[in-house]
Amino acid sequence: MIEFRQLNSSSTVSDMKRIALFPLLALCVHLSDSPTSAAESTNAKPAIISVADIVYGRLLGAGLLTDMAFPKTTNQVPAILSVHGGRWRSGHKRDSSAIKVDQWAELGFFAMSIDYRLVDCTPAPACYQDLQCAIRFIHANAMDFNIDTNRIYLIGQSAGGHLVSLAATLGDGPWKRTGGWEKSTNAFRAAISVAACYELPSLSWGNIWSPDGQNLLESRRLASPIYHVRRDMKPLMILHADNDQSVPIANALLMVDALKKAEADFVFHRYADAGHMGITQEVIDRTLEFIRRVEAEGR
Repeated sequence: MIEFRQLNSSSTVSDMKRIALFPLLALCVHLSDSPTSAAESTNAKPAIISVADIVYGRLLGAGLLTDMAFPKTTNQVPAILSVHGGRWRSGHKRDSSAIKVDQWAELGFFAMSIDYRLVDCTPAPACYQDLQCAIRFIHANAMDFNIDTNRIYLIGQSAGGHLVSLAATLGDGPWKRTGGWEKSTNAFRAAISVAACYELPSLSWGNIWSPDGQNLLESRRLASPIYHVRRDMKPLMILHADNDQSVPIANALLMVDALKKAEADFVFHRYADAGHMGITQEVIDRTLEFIRRVEAEGR
């Protein structure tokens, strides 16, 4: 395991990076077969560096883990951050609800797939705070991985789609920054939400979102992206199927109606019989299409 060590709440990002990055950067050099410039000069695809179980944040001595993959290149690359599903209480960064980081690195992205604190371990909104920490991690370490910080994208499925949609509409919200990199920005370009929930109070499993010591109905409304939709929110793509048995299509349609009324920037792909969609080739194709559109239009 390679750890991106946190110092303390007063440490600067530069302090953190000096301690954190040496092991991984050394690994990158070790795995490289030839200089990047030689690969680029012959138009060959750059080597792909793939590493597992990187510590992207730390809480009370416990590490938050991510898998990552990226092309070894001197050119700036976009980043994609994947958030798995599982109703906030199950799932992991390598299941079918998450991207395959090696595949996205081959497509030219710095790719991350994160684990986050599940609610049976730490109640909500810990899972959302971990996503925010991961976004800040990308910014804090962008120079070392040649990441274009104006081209950071989030993708999530089911509960993960809920989290990235909440990021697109609410941002930090009222919750404290945790896990590290607290002084870094949490900005990103756009989000992709697959088979997600947007209105928790009416969802059959919305009661799993149960913060300790708070009014639960108010907490679920606060955590519902639909109640934070606004015209200047981040661009959002929604993919959902009519026969989704986990999150009824009606939940997604409520969000679509809210986005229309707010004149927000969004794309909606509706499917008749795709079920509770995972990160399929269809999702990948539509995601790449959405990213090209966002960048072409300068959103």
